[in-house]
Amino acid sequence: MQAQDSRLDLLFERLQQAEPQEVERIEGQIITEFGKSGSPAMDLLRRRGEEALEAGEFGIAVEHFTALVDHAPAFAEGYHGRATAYYNLGLYGPAIDDLRETLVLEPRHFGAMIGVAVILEELERPDDALEVWQQVEALMPNDPEVAEVIARLQTQMTGETL
Repeated sequence: MQAQDSRLDLLFERLQQAEPQEVERIEGQIITEFGKSGSPAMDLLRRRGEEALEAGEFGIAVEHFTALVDHAPAFAEGYHGRATAYYNLGLYGPAIDDLRETLVLEPRHFGAMIGVAVILEELERPDDALEVWQQVEALMPNDPEVAEVIARLQTQMTGETL
């Protein structure tokens, strides 16, 4: 995992300096690195969970990601995938718990941060959502979509219309 950590460090450094048109490509490379468990069997469980998510079979996705978490408790993507499935089932508490665990294992996991921010906003906690989005912005300062969400939340909180 040392080589993967070094590659992630390099990619996050590149993300800090990226031009807006490069951001999406580098984010994709980081997501690819996050998805590497180091075990073909665990990668298979992750893929099956992702396929179930894509098919809208969220209960089945929970089962696959739970098996992944049980067999590879130090692999952040298991928790992140299960959080996504829980969210889609409307189970915000378990989703937040798994997002929290994802961030314990990989503090730079911007997907998990975004998940937390989305849930906070849906729970009508825009101040907290904005704070999380600003943490995302610190990781990816040149992502135009992140900047748009922050601007929208700031405008919403001041009571102005767009």
